[in-house]
Amino acid sequence: MIEKKYQFWFCTGSQDLYGEECLSHVAEHSKMMVEELNRSGNLPFEVVWKPTLITNELIRKTLNEANMDENCAGVITWMHTFSPAKSWILGLQEYRKPLLHLHTQFNREIPYDTIDMDFMNENQSAHGDREYGHIFSRLGMERKVVMGYWADEEVQKRIGAWMRTAVGVIESSHIRVMRVADNMRNVAVTEGDKVEAQIRFGWEVDAYPINEIAESVAGVSQSDINALVDEYYEKYQILLEGRDAAEFKKHVAVQAGIELGFERFLKEKNYQAIVTHFGDLGNLQQLPGLAIQRLMEKGYGFGAEGDWKTAAMVRLMKIMTGNMKDAKGTSFMEDYTYNLVPGKEGILEAHMLEICPSIAEGPISIKAQPLSMGDREDPARLVFTAKEGPAIATSLIDLGDRFRLLINDVNCKKTEKQMPKLPVATAFWTPEPNLQVGTESWILAGGAHHTAFSYDLTAEQMGDWAEAMGIEAVYIDKDTTIRQLKNELRWNQASYRR
Repeated sequence: MIEKKYQFWFCTGSQDLYGEECLSHVAEHSKMMVEELNRSGNLPFEVVWKPTLITNELIRKTLNEANMDENCAGVITWMHTFSPAKSWILGLQEYRKPLLHLHTQFNREIPYDTIDMDFMNENQSAHGDREYGHIFSRLGMERKVVMGYWADEEVQKRIGAWMRTAVGVIESSHIRVMRVADNMRNVAVTEGDKVEAQIRFGWEVDAYPINEIAESVAGVSQSDINALVDEYYEKYQILLEGRDAAEFKKHVAVQAGIELGFERFLKEKNYQAIVTHFGDLGNLQQLPGLAIQRLMEKGYGFGAEGDWKTAAMVRLMKIMTGNMKDAKGTSFMEDYTYNLVPGKEGILEAHMLEICPSIAEGPISIKAQPLSMGDREDPARLVFTAKEGPAIATSLIDLGDRFRLLINDVNCKKTEKQMPKLPVATAFWTPEPNLQVGTESWILAGGAHHTAFSYDLTAEQMGDWAEAMGIEAVYIDKDTTIRQLKNELRWNQASYRR
């Protein structure tokens, strides 16, 4: 769902103190680095070399050109030699996109036998990058710093991870959430300031009457519905569980119509995320289940019970994981119930229907089961269990005077036993550092019961996004203690107070 071919500009800083021969070496070295970075296979986007920046005018011109270039998602900067930081002030003040400060040097090892002052003057990133880094701190500007040898795989992968965050920052201002229902009555955590969200993140959150979308569903042709049902039956296992086959297929067809009608409406109105609510279904025959699951798999964000913040976050995280090789999946999720048996502690995660099949491991089945909420016919849904492995769960909450992003490292695992009577997709995880500290920390920080969940993103990436947006990020991980967390929340309250 993202059409731009994003690029990242590689800008090398220097000055003319050491003559043209030195500058020619700087340009040669930076070109070689860019070529190798692009060949490495560790970066998800192309790096574009730019001429060496040595004057106020050229720095300012280049950074403003980056601002204006729609395909440029950010700039990678590196000071090959000393670069006087006052030359960067005006350009940095006018720059508006993500920036990575790569602290590296062209040579891996000190050439002990041949090193002289000419070499020292030309290869002094340890000097130049500190001068450059100082001006960022003086200006109070956000940036990402990655240190290490540029040809090392670990460094390249960190650059690649930041690139995904940078695209998330750029694309955040393009996220539009369609609300087809309000928040669930009397529920606090799914509420929030939509105006402040647009100011802070660029998100547009708009409401539509449910029956306007229901009309789009009703307008879907029977031939299109039949074709999509055939696709369902080819792709998924069908679990009749005693139901009449023809009657079951009618329930599935309703979801096919909802998927096609919703997607058509989303495309026509240019929305990339959607929220629904079981308490406001209008003329829909079923609560959207399988339909929403399929839309999420295509890249749309989703939040239940009117939770537009989580819908936008799911969309954002799907953007950040776009075209990722061997991706394990990203989804909307909800905390349900605990297993408190010693040594087997964890949280059973699910929702009534709407979990993205991108996280599934093993067969995916279609069931049609009664649902007490919604007052409609039995909705069809995809049923599966989630993959094992490390992941993150995030919760964006509105504290009234600011937004806070909670980021919890979790470990997904299989449940001890099958759950044959539970007709929903499920995940089971234990939060870091353990269930007790992880859940207490989540509650102390005000975390929601809905989360945007991903196997493919890291806490560092989401924290970088939060910092770029100027909001508070709270990490819950293997090093978290309750005492430390309480102090951090107190300090953050003072630091982020408007």
